[in-house]
Amino acid sequence: MDRLKLMETFVAVTMRGSLTAAAASEGVAPAVVSRRMDALEERLGVKLMVRTTRKITLTFEGSAYLEDCQRILRDVGDAEAAVSLGGVKAWGHLRITAPAGFGRRHVAPLLMQLLTENPEINANLDLSDRTVDLINEGVDCAVRIGDLVDSSLISVRLGEMRRVVVASPDYLARHGVPPAPTLLAEFDCLALGQQGGWVFREAPGSARTMSIKVSGSLDCNDGAVLHDWALAGRGLAWRSLWEVGADLRAGRLVSVLDDWAAPPVGINAVFPQRRHLPLRVRLFIDLLKENYSRPEYWDKAE
Repeated sequence: MDRLKLMETFVAVTMRGSLTAAAASEGVAPAVVSRRMDALEERLGVKLMVRTTRKITLTFEGSAYLEDCQRILRDVGDAEAAVSLGGVKAWGHLRITAPAGFGRRHVAPLLMQLLTENPEINANLDLSDRTVDLINEGVDCAVRIGDLVDSSLISVRLGEMRRVVVASPDYLARHGVPPAPTLLAEFDCLALGQQGGWVFREAPGSARTMSIKVSGSLDCNDGAVLHDWALAGRGLAWRSLWEVGADLRAGRLVSVLDDWAAPPVGINAVFPQRRHLPLRVRLFIDLLKENYSRPEYWDKAE
């Protein structure tokens, strides 16, 4: 059998998690896929996967072979598409990770747009606030906010994010407006779990920043809950502008200490250092950058 077809089937089984799902995607019977996998392992002389009725587990050799197969198939697909009448077409499986709250609002909708415009791409989106190991977990691209610490990865700046201190008009009417960050200890601050502190300029217009440790009667490790508590008048919250922008425009929340607000931080696309970035990843990054770099995108964001 054609080697590329065996590679394609192997990748399909791995990505879809079962022989049955891979067979359905290729429009053949599961027995056909099983015979292909047997033929591939016989050709290579190694065991690529352990198959049970519940799951597929790659061996060490299978994991290494999968990465090579994906690269080869991608290169073949791009080469064929480049000389076709339709021009280059993006295809294949795209694995993305992003922070949960931000990803829900500002990654998932754009990923859906990408898939609609490129029907030969399928995708997996992992929304998680943990730092995902892109290489070991086989992720194509991560959207990350703030300082980047892993120099082994390469990044593209997509836009900027600013944080503001907000409270409901009711809370400010009852407790007043903090005149300076150093006086936040006199106010009820809604803290985010183990967050180190709220970051401000040392003085209005200063390039230097300082971190203020805050406290209050409530804290939570979920930013969406802090947002809800701020709306309910339970205290001050330090939230991203993308999250509270609609509330500020509607008057449900009011920003304070704006003169002390820290400089914006970057929104970045991060990906493993590769010689040739797959077209599907490039299109995804370009789509995010096109939107995030436009002020009107954030102005209309809910």
